[in-house]
Amino acid sequence: MLDIAFREDEARARKGHAAENLATVRSIALNLLKQETSSKRGIKTKRLRAGWDHRYLLKILGD
Repeated sequence: MLDIAFREDEARARKGHAAENLATVRSIALNLLKQETSSKRGIKTKRLRAGWDHRYLLKILGD
């Protein structure tokens, strides 16, 4: 799921703990997007919408 929604295989972070830290952040973001049920769209579409619409982003983050 992370590879589809976040293109994780193409990540370029390789120094220190960057890859692990980004994987953790992506996992948290994926869980928040899965919990948001007002939009009947896919995870990738929800992620894009959150990038465009600040109100929707705040809704996902729990205000």
